Amino acid sequence: MSPSRSSLTTTIMSLQYIYLVRHGFRSNWQVDAQAGKYSSSIPSPTGIPSDPALASHGVDQSHQLAAHMKSLDPPIERFFSSPFYRCLQTILPTVEALAVTTDDPETKKIRAENGIGEWYGKARFDHPSPADRTLLKKLFPRLDEKYDPIVRPSTDGESIDELHDRVAYALHRIIEFSDKEGVKAIAICTHGATLIAIGRALVGRMPDEVEEQDFHPFTCGLSTFVRKGNENIQTDVKEWHGPYTPIPVVEWRGGKGIGGGWTMIVDGDCSYLADGEERGWAFSGEEDFLPGKSAANDENAAKDQDAGELGVVVQGRGRATNPTLTSKTPESPQTPLKGKKASISPLSPSKL
Repeated sequence: MSPSRSSLTTTIMSLQYIYLVRHGFRSNWQVDAQAGKYSSSIPSPTGIPSDPALASHGVDQSHQLAAHMKSLDPPIERFFSSPFYRCLQTILPTVEALAVTTDDPETKKIRAENGIGEWYGKARFDHPSPADRTLLKKLFPRLDEKYDPIVRPSTDGESIDELHDRVAYALHRIIEFSDKEGVKAIAICTHGATLIAIGRALVGRMPDEVEEQDFHPFTCGLSTFVRKGNENIQTDVKEWHGPYTPIPVVEWRGGKGIGGGWTMIVDGDCSYLADGEERGWAFSGEEDFLPGKSAANDENAAKDQDAGELGVVVQGRGRATNPTLTSKTPESPQTPLKGKKASISPLSPSKL
């Protein structure tokens, strides 16, 4: 099953809500930016060093997330996830919680979509790919083995602009497919950089400074987007033809947004988590790993349990009593909440 344009003839806009989640607190991995080798102190279930499982704290977060997401209104009808282990592991408890409440077999599955997978910048070495579908199905029986990914990131790496355009194309197809299926709400589980790119593509705003903290991807935080309308829906998007071919252009910048545009009404809610906001992420402005500063040979980066020079850790407020409510649009990009300003960690730039 693949959301190809040839099978998407409907113009009905059934999809109205997107629940966007970042994976939970994960185990450590490092990259030697000079040698292009990834390593981890704890073996990954997939055997891929850069594909770690959640730490025990992240597992706890995933269950707290599930307790919250199972009561969302409207309820989640479809689940899309990055195919990396930590994302599938994060969203699984929510799928299990909802599986006993519905007769719809598709709600009981996780669709692993490479197009919303991790971003590794533009290093000179091959970039990691997730485990193959056969292995993931053994590890996660809820995985939809019939779902074919919309697009796959190049193992040659991506610039920041290419990440945003890859995500925009994947979102365009996910939204089309969800409209065709007639569902009202979907959930997406992804990574820090990808979550920011998704938010920007949905609301249709690319900031002048990529480092702007316009979205707040804390671990197991939840952001909610509501669809604006049926204007500016692009219907002439070409098909992606496979690896080493260009990703088709989706016009989302300048306030257009994907699928008619979206408004974010909740930004990085962590009020349901025992420890609140933790380990946020923001772009550093770098697109490449800088030689000599990888976690393999930098004490601060190793302590920070991350690797690379692509982003920075953003400190949250800890336990928050209320979610961050906003009405974020291209015309009103800043979060209108006093005291929400997050602080940049003084630790070495990190990759989540």
